[in-house]
Amino acid sequence: MQKPRLSFWQIWNMSFGFFGIQFGWGLQMGNMSAIYEYLGAKESELPLLWLAAPLTGLIVQPIIGHMSDRTWGPLGRRRPYFLVGAICASLALLAMPHSPVLWMAAGLLWILDASVNVSMEPFRAFVADLLPEQQRTVGFAMQSVFIGAGAVIASKLPEWLHSHFNVSITTGPGHPIPQTVTVAFTVGAVVFFLAVLWTVFSTKEHPPEDLEALRAKKAEGWGEIWTAFKQMPKRMKQLAVVQFFTWSALFAMWIFFAPSVARDILGATDTSSDLYKEGINLANSCFATYNLVAFFAAMGFLWLGRFVRAKQIHFVSLLLGGLGLVSLSVVREPSILIAAFVGVGIAWASILSMPYAMLSNALPSDRMGVYMGIFNFFIVIPQILVALVLSRVMESFPEVSRLMAVVAGGVCMLIAAAVTLRVNDKEETAAPA
Repeated sequence: MQKPRLSFWQIWNMSFGFFGIQFGWGLQMGNMSAIYEYLGAKESELPLLWLAAPLTGLIVQPIIGHMSDRTWGPLGRRRPYFLVGAICASLALLAMPHSPVLWMAAGLLWILDASVNVSMEPFRAFVADLLPEQQRTVGFAMQSVFIGAGAVIASKLPEWLHSHFNVSITTGPGHPIPQTVTVAFTVGAVVFFLAVLWTVFSTKEHPPEDLEALRAKKAEGWGEIWTAFKQMPKRMKQLAVVQFFTWSALFAMWIFFAPSVARDILGATDTSSDLYKEGINLANSCFATYNLVAFFAAMGFLWLGRFVRAKQIHFVSLLLGGLGLVSLSVVREPSILIAAFVGVGIAWASILSMPYAMLSNALPSDRMGVYMGIFNFFIVIPQILVALVLSRVMESFPEVSRLMAVVAGGVCMLIAAAVTLRVNDKEETAAPA
């Protein structure tokens, strides 16, 4: 079936849910390491405490992709998963900043990440389901626009609450987590739910061409995931290597950058000190910078993607991001520190769109969801390895700082840029399974 071209506002509506998803994700990225340290976590424990995100993604995304490929009902194919995930994630966001002890925060992160993955995974297949091939780069770039917008606001929200609304940043025995974080997570829960609800009710899905074939696919067991894995298209295998090095870099940055600014750059030694909180706020400003840049870069990609191949955009973007992270080995001035994240922002906009634009045209339509879930393996496996390796390295070699781990991530991103050049983006679309 030839899919009709969608208008700008139709693509806007189908992508708007990502604003809420990234709002919740941005709060997590900018604040979870600090929350763990507020509750007494040691430096070497942070990578293991962050394992919730990759492990839940490894398990949840291919399962949800497999299920959504075989779903059809009043809300369509993908939208039921958007809605269920949004409800559960919003509840986890509400509860997170009220965690009185470390184990509770860690448990809630598992719930939050599982719920976010339930909402997020079908969104990638959603674009491929509804858009013709020539509009998919634009569709994924639109998702990046909303991801950037949601993350910018989420990154800056705790600081804005303190500076403009006088919300307290004080911590103590009765309130180990600052009030700014509590209010920000509450706002995030509401935004997450309402944004996903907008997409659920503003966008309709195409019914399957053959309902009998869909019913037959429902009878297939979970072994279909393994079968699909063994039959991965060549381009997907090539992109898997790019994703491996890319997400190794990102995970190291997310885990260690915020506390590294406070401890390694500003020299804070006590999590209750004003200097430590100043460092966390500066790190959040850097995160807000890269997300703001990603927002504008993604809008640029909406235009650029019509004329330039996704592979070329991705190579240049990863190169700029890797150079930005590597520069942190020498940068110490806060203003230059923020400037270094401009390259990271361009890379982030591309990471969220260009690999999927290259991938989607190589996938069979009846396996779109499960392959998008399997593609997530190459996002989460490197994160698991980074968490396990870095926790052991930092425990055994105290001289390895948080900042050194972030710079090593920059080297990984430069490797990802080089590997991108080897991706064959002219391969023909895969045949149906």
